[in-house]
Amino acid sequence: MSAELAFNRSQDVDYGVAQDVAPGIRRIVANNPGPYTFLGTNTYVVGTGEVAVIDPGPADADHLKAVAGAIAGERLSAILVTHSHRDHCAGARALQALAGGEIAGFGPTGTERGASGLAYDFVDTAFVPDRPLADGDSIKIGGVALDVLHTPGHAPDHLCFALVGRRTMFTGDHVMGWNTTVIAPPEGNLALFLNSMDRLMQRHDKLFLPGHGGRIETPQRVVKAYVMHRQWREQTILACLDDGVRTIPGIVERLYGRLDAELKQAAALSVLAHLDHLIGRDLVIADDPGARLSASYVRAS
Repeated sequence: MSAELAFNRSQDVDYGVAQDVAPGIRRIVANNPGPYTFLGTNTYVVGTGEVAVIDPGPADADHLKAVAGAIAGERLSAILVTHSHRDHCAGARALQALAGGEIAGFGPTGTERGASGLAYDFVDTAFVPDRPLADGDSIKIGGVALDVLHTPGHAPDHLCFALVGRRTMFTGDHVMGWNTTVIAPPEGNLALFLNSMDRLMQRHDKLFLPGHGGRIETPQRVVKAYVMHRQWREQTILACLDDGVRTIPGIVERLYGRLDAELKQAAALSVLAHLDHLIGRDLVIADDPGARLSASYVRAS
């Protein structure tokens, strides 16, 4: 089993410019690059004449004006949100004020949100769509239709949108071509993520359009590689426990080596997600379940 994933980080970006990425699909990239957003958040315009916008992006006035300008003269029927992380949803109301459209997304989950120990608030807990969406719903915009898939794992409210008849899926942050998906408990849940990946593996899509990074033209290979990478990471964590490395900081140091402080936090949360998944299967126990990031972990006897 290999840990290697073939990432595509060669995307060219012209911020504020609508680029055709597939027939009837345009992409405008927000100028919010960073360690979790790559070159920026992808906003997609689907259709012509009557259109939907998928992920309006952050509350950035220049980006939202660029999106509104790209659809000038067209009717914006729906603003679809893959999940309520600020880099995807914060611009929804401002775009609606500029161009209209009904905001649609999963809506409040009633679960704990955010990430243990993470310094910044990346979840918009106040986000409430005009139209709540559920797994199995369908959205019709002009001459196109989008099926809704609830794909929790990265976030409890995460949705993917499948373009009917085109074998094309808008994957938000569930599958990205530039990096692995961050799973940060309690916001993220590895068991749910793997279940959601299994759903995608049963499909026959030919193209994934992610929330960050470029087109994914081998969806099944990428999904399988993601799952294999998680399985491999689980085995490396178990090996750490067997070697007496039983705290999350120690495991991060062993597995990830030198990382800047911000990425080390993300690595610690990824390890925690794996440990939670192992605990849920009665394979690992913690000496202090209430202190998850500072607990000591051992294999269950």
